[in-house]
Parts: sequence; structure tokens; C-alpha cells
Amino acid sequence: MKPIQKFKCCNSSYSNHKIKNHFITKNCITMIRKLLVVGLCFLFAFCKQKPILEEESPFQVTDKRITLREDSNIKTRIKTAKVSQEAFSFQLVTAGVVKAIPNNFAEIAPPFAGRIQKSFVRVGQRVQVGTPLFEISSPDYFEAQKEYLDARQEFKQAELHLKRQRDLLANGVGIQQEVEEAETEFITSKAALTQASAALKIFSVEPKKVVLGQPLIVRAPIAGEIIDNTIVLGQYIKEDAEPIAIIAALEKVWIVGKVKEKDLNHLNKMHQVNIELSAYPGEKLVGKIHHINEIVDEETRSVEVLVEVDNQDRRFKPGMYVNVHFIDQPEQVIFIPTKALMQDEESSFVYVKKGPDQYQRTDVVSAGSSGDRTIIIQGLTADAEVISEGGIYLLQAK
Repeated sequence: MKPIQKFKCCNSSYSNHKIKNHFITKNCITMIRKLLVVGLCFLFAFCKQKPILEEESPFQVTDKRITLREDSNIKTRIKTAKVSQEAFSFQLVTAGVVKAIPNNFAEIAPPFAGRIQKSFVRVGQRVQVGTPLFEISSPDYFEAQKEYLDARQEFKQAELHLKRQRDLLANGVGIQQEVEEAETEFITSKAALTQASAALKIFSVEPKKVVLGQPLIVRAPIAGEIIDNTIVLGQYIKEDAEPIAIIAALEKVWIVGKVKEKDLNHLNKMHQVNIELSAYPGEKLVGKIHHINEIVDEETRSVEVLVEVDNQDRRFKPGMYVNVHFIDQPEQVIFIPTKALMQDEESSFVYVKKGPDQYQRTDVVSAGSSGDRTIIIQGLTADAEVISEGGIYLLQAK
């Protein structure tokens, strides 16, 4: 009897467990069905949402013209302003460096190796073309003198010999062949003399005044002022020595400034250049454009501009930094509020008012700002009215 009682108990436990699993499975299926119904309802509502949003869009676009709807909530956020047309002078500002004009600048180095025997100048001294600077004794110069004197002597002898042969031939006692030989000798000696004379003239030496063994006197090649002098008496100088004197005519100097390539179109119209020196604050000195370089610096994307300025009072020192203002002639330009100018990856643009609550995107070209206003050089007319605030709300209009 006991085993039977145990078997019944086990069978009852199994039946209860089976019934319990049945109810759990049924509840899960019911819950899944409810979730499916809710998901379908949400999906249906989402699909219906798009036409509703389209109907509630604050504007509509027709032929690239944006029209705000009557009930648009962005009307109060949009403000417009009329553009203004005024006389304006474009101005470019850049840093510049003072440089001596190359033709008015001379570095004096010894023409050949030798020893300095005399000095005739000092720093700050004014010199003219041909003014003696220093005297140098050199074996090379001695050889140049000797070659010239020998060539001159040979030329004189060849000249006399040719004259004698021609006279003999004219009197019937000469020979034509000897005359021709004398002519060849004359031509050869003349070429040698010309070459020797040229070698001396390089050193600003008058060949006819050459005295064998006389030291070379180096003279000023330009008129100007001695701005550097390192001449030392008794010093032996080599052929490749650095300059020992510098002459510069600083009555006029160049200011070398750099202008960005995007501003070159304005540069050709500039009629005035003002220079500011930190040593003379508030005082503007006037210059003029001498030359615009034809090569663009690939690193800075700028072009060098040479400005010539008067420097009689020596305010400008080579190497000095200055500020350069390029000023254009006044011309009529269009101004808009800077907030009105919009930009994307391709261009700059504004929204132009075309009627009540109607606007159109218009591409423009700007040329810098002045205060809270931006200059427009292309794209707008003087009677245009643009959105000055709130243009951002129309960016989605395509």
C-alpha cells in the first residue's frame, strides 16, 4: 500500500507542474500579441506624421522663392533692412621693411689681394662718384700695370713700323708683303692694348695716368654716404674678402610690403600709400607704388610690393619695420548688416525680400567689413532689402 501512495503523490506533482507551464505560456502569447498591436499602432502613427509635418511647414518654396505661411511661427523672428550705398575707400594694411634702393647702394670690396696703405673716408662722410676711398698695394695690380705699359709700347712700335713700310711702298722701294705683315702686327698689338686698358678701367683707373709700381686708389662708384667702414691701415686683404666699405644714397628708399593675392584687384587702383613709423606715432608719411612683383610667394600666398618714399630727413633706416596703408580712391559701394551675410561650403549669400513674406536666396561677393557692416561688391542693387536677422530659419528651404 505504501508504494502505491508514493506513486500517486509523484503523479500529482507532475500534473501541477504541467498545468502551471500551460498558464505561463498562454500569458506570454497574450503579452506578445498586445505588444504587436501597440507596435503597429505606433508605426501607423509615425507613417501618418510626415504629411502632418509637411502641412505644418512654416514656408513653401516655388521657383526658388520662399513664401512664409500665414500662420508661420517664424514671421516674428525675421527682420529686414534696406541696403545702403555710400562712398567708401578700400584700404589694405600690411607690414613693411625699409630697404635701400639697389642702384643707390654699393658694397666696396678690394679688387684683388693686397695691403691697405691709406684710408680717405670715415663713416657718415658724403662722397661723389670718383671720390678716393682707400689705397691698396698689390702684386696683381703691379702685373696689370706692367701688361698695360708693355702693350702700349708694343703698339707704338707696331704703329711706327706700319707707317714706315707704307712710306717705303709709296716711294717705290717697299714690298707689299712687308706692308701686310706690318698691318697684321699693328692690329694684334692694338687688340692687346685694348684688353690691357679694359683690365685697368675695371678698377676706375685712367690707363694713360698709370705709373708702374704705384698703389691702386679705389674710388666711389656712386654718390652717397659712407654708412659702414671697416678699413684698417696695414691690413692684408684677400681676393674673396667681405666688403670693407658701404656707400648708400638714402635720399629715397623702398618699403617692401606684402599683399595677399586676393587683394591684388584693389591694389592696381590704389592712388595713395601712407607709411606709419613707430618712432613717430600719429605721423603719416606718403609714398607711391614703384613696382608690384609678378611672382606669388607659395608659402604666404602674397605678392611683394615696392613703395618708394622720400627720405631727405633720414627718418627711414634700412631694416626698419613700418606699417603700410594702401588707400583706394573713394567709390560707391553697397553695405549690408554683417548678420545678413550667410555662408555655406560653396558661396556667400543673403535672403532678398521680393514681396510681403517672400524672400529669395541671392549669391553675393563681399569685400571685407567696416564695423558691423559688410561691403558687397557683387550680387545686390542699391534698392535691395535683405533679411538682417532670422535668415537661419530659412536655411532648410531648397
